[in-house]
Amino acid sequence: MNLRRLLFRSWYYFRIGYGTYLAFLLGFVSTIVTVYYLAINNIPFLKLIFPNFGLFSILALAFGVPLAIFSGYLHFKRSQAYSSEVDIAVEANPYYFKITPGKEKEMGIPLAIANIDLFLAMAKKLGVLTPEIESTFLEVREKYVNLTKHGDYRISDTTSAKEG
Repeated sequence: MNLRRLLFRSWYYFRIGYGTYLAFLLGFVSTIVTVYYLAINNIPFLKLIFPNFGLFSILALAFGVPLAIFSGYLHFKRSQAYSSEVDIAVEANPYYFKITPGKEKEMGIPLAIANIDLFLAMAKKLGVLTPEIESTFLEVREKYVNLTKHGDYRISDTTSAKEG
């Protein structure tokens, strides 16, 4: 692996590790400590409910974790936010319209082309092939051939489907 690739991969792993684990853990602990020692510790009524930091931490975990799980569920299942995130990720992903190396390139695409050819031949032989169906299958076949030829999906040799 070359140095540039190693650096970019390391940068990506750093961001995931820091953002997902380290910053989360430090943020959670920092929030609990700050709330307890700056708010609860100085308000007599709250100090009676939470007499020590340990009890407050246990209750914060007991209520905070289920609340975070429920919020995450709502984010994924009930809000437009997640579908918008996925839309953006798909638009930004350079592999979305590219043939992936390995089984897709070696088996998947050639099999799809062979299936189209077989279907067209069988439909012609059975006399059930209409010009509309043939046109649709030939358009899809051309896209597969271009995908194989260019490595990415192109409507024609000069225009990429992902331009713009």
